[in-house]
Amino acid sequence: MLIKTEAIVLSKIKYRDSDLIVKCYTNIRGTVSYLLPGALKNGKGSSKAAYFQPLSLLALEENFRANRSLQFVKEVKLKTNYQSLYTNIPKGAIVMFLAEVLSMVLKEEEENTSLFGFLESAFLWLDHQQDYSNFHLMFLLKLTKFLGFYPNDSTDIHSVFNLSTGQFENFQHPLYGISRENSLVLKQFLATHFEGITSIKLNSEKRLSFLTMLLRYYELHLDGFNSPKSLAVFNQVFH
Repeated sequence: MLIKTEAIVLSKIKYRDSDLIVKCYTNIRGTVSYLLPGALKNGKGSSKAAYFQPLSLLALEENFRANRSLQFVKEVKLKTNYQSLYTNIPKGAIVMFLAEVLSMVLKEEEENTSLFGFLESAFLWLDHQQDYSNFHLMFLLKLTKFLGFYPNDSTDIHSVFNLSTGQFENFQHPLYGISRENSLVLKQFLATHFEGITSIKLNSEKRLSFLTMLLRYYELHLDGFNSPKSLAVFNQVFH
């Protein structure tokens, strides 16, 4: 059965000598893996593979079979041609880092149009921004809303965040309590949207500290989540 869908590329791996397996997040069926036969050979298959770059926004027509773990792509085209994500080095580092995170955390094989819409709008926003140093922090925080562990907000400026409970508390937990400085930064992010992240002033050290805290939060709430392999390169480029 031929089905048209929109897709965001999460990862790709070599399969056998010349094939690729590409993992995407689609707007109609959640996470789907596609087999691209002959993608690493010269010819028609390789031209199709060129579309499947990390976080590419695609329009696909697939040959869907319900009992098949790997689907096949009949036609593919770019839904959006990014202007800067693949040519700007810091943005490219963000792309590789977030694609790896999403590949780990997005597992559901069911429709979630709200999540797809969030991902698409976030990457389009990043593509057009010049001041994006806090983007990855806001993205990871907003993503937790769709993953089921978005922090409960607090107006008490003296409270500190507990990574285990996802709550702000009056006393710092000895194992899961974060610093008051990161708690205040977290409240700033919770109180704004992507358009407002330029008002949150962080130097590279504070930004790295907050990112480390967010990744620890993911580890505590998602089974099998590990520190992304691209993190070291990302930190060298971005922090």
